[in-house]
Amino acid sequence: MSATLTLSHGAKTEYTMLSNTFIDRYMPRANGSYVKVYLYFMRLLGDVSRTEPLSLSGIADVLDETEKDIERALKYWEKIGLVKLTRDGTKTITDIAFLPLPAVDEPDSTSSAGIGTAADMPGASENPSIVAADGNAAFVAAPAAPAAASAAMSATGTPQNRFEKPNYSEAQITALTSLDEVKWLISRLEQTLGRLLKPADLQTLLFLYESIGFPAELIAYLYEYCASKNKKNPSYIEAVGIAWAQSGVDTIEKAETETATYNQNYTIVNRAFGLNRSPGSIEMKYIHRWADTFGFGTSIIEEACNRTMLATSKPDFKYADKILTRWHEAGVKKKEDIATLDSEFARKNAAAKAKEETARTAPPAPNRFGAFPQRKYTTSDYSEMEEMLLRKDTTHAN
Repeated sequence: MSATLTLSHGAKTEYTMLSNTFIDRYMPRANGSYVKVYLYFMRLLGDVSRTEPLSLSGIADVLDETEKDIERALKYWEKIGLVKLTRDGTKTITDIAFLPLPAVDEPDSTSSAGIGTAADMPGASENPSIVAADGNAAFVAAPAAPAAASAAMSATGTPQNRFEKPNYSEAQITALTSLDEVKWLISRLEQTLGRLLKPADLQTLLFLYESIGFPAELIAYLYEYCASKNKKNPSYIEAVGIAWAQSGVDTIEKAETETATYNQNYTIVNRAFGLNRSPGSIEMKYIHRWADTFGFGTSIIEEACNRTMLATSKPDFKYADKILTRWHEAGVKKKEDIATLDSEFARKNAAAKAKEETARTAPPAPNRFGAFPQRKYTTSDYSEMEEMLLRKDTTHAN
């Protein structure tokens, strides 16, 4: 449940005002969804007559984003120094203060350190505050169409574009890598990888940090985990990170549990397939699909791999995936369900063979000539025919 929010601003106006400094200096470097969130908050602050309750979940509904997306955007603007966030004991955002932008000739702010709270700003006591209980429906000012909102969500409720990796521009890279937390992370990852980060490494790092929203400590753990398996390729690390995000991993503790489960799964697959190496990024996606998407236990995965080896005599992940997909569609939950499917398949197969054998051994159907009644002759009939033929021969001879 979303917490109560309080918004404060240094000016009181009936219009939505946006500084050219923001457009010229901050907007080009920010993710598009972050800009959308900032602009919408400016709209809320400009509406002095608003009395409806306000919450992050309500804002997420209006902007067709998730609550986590809104939090990430606010966190970004806090790091840049344009927003001051107040959190409660559970680290839930309760107050949001939008700070004055620096003058054009002032250097960019890259940290919120040293910036006063809303109470320190001139005229802060006169600012209108918008207090939000968790009442999303009452808040929505310009609701998105339900169909559009549904289309933007996957079957699991996750935004379909959440894990689409953007191509970060030079300006975005410069802005993000200037953050103290990212600087620390780059230094940590270079030690883990034993080399300087390449452009591809930076793209993956920023994707995990800015798009997926992993904490810096979790990203460091992710790289250390992959490096321990001698997997330092950005694409591999990215695949593991996406798999973690899809499994709901957002802390080191959850990652440790996930890696323990994953290690068990790929050990089972390696043993069944006779492999003595860690799976590649594509193979890893298959394993996560079987375990996380299908929800299969190790015994079912192992059975599919064993059948793959019997059928193909090679470790064919695609073939095993077809088996497991078929079992998933059939509703298999435990190994006993596979035995039931096998029995049903054997019964249908036996019935089909019996039908084929019956068709093969049955006498041929009569043709159209045999459809007429046949005449039956007696000995007397044959004698009469013989005498008739003899008379004809005698007549021809005379």
